[in-house]
Amino acid sequence: MPTAHHDLYKRYLWATMSQDPDAVAESFTPDGVFEAPLVLPGQAFPARMEGREQIRDHLAAYYRRSAASGSDRQVDVANSRYELHATADPDVFIVEIDTAFTSPTGPTTMSLVQVFRLRDGKIALLRDYFAPDSVV
Repeated sequence: MPTAHHDLYKRYLWATMSQDPDAVAESFTPDGVFEAPLVLPGQAFPARMEGREQIRDHLAAYYRRSAASGSDRQVDVANSRYELHATADPDVFIVEIDTAFTSPTGPTTMSLVQVFRLRDGKIALLRDYFAPDSVV
């Protein structure tokens, strides 16, 4: 796996864990697309965002809703893991993720897969496959 993929993914991961919509949006090309194919219309997390501005705006709104919901679920970084996989296309990589959470009701894990398609060192397309009912 190219070091550039690891570096880009670490920056993206830090931006999402920090809930920084500006940093997440800057990970994308100006016309980048963020898709969550398993999310149905009308759910809290957007199913599709096109372009940096829309990614920034929709994620900012989502992060605000999540904070306002008062969820006390926290990411357990020490028990979370991910594995990057190269593909035959040097601009495409896949990440398997097991995000561990802690909460007063006990620990949980959300497993997901993300497919990244890059252009000029930025994310041109991200497909995020997760169980939509797991998102606060």
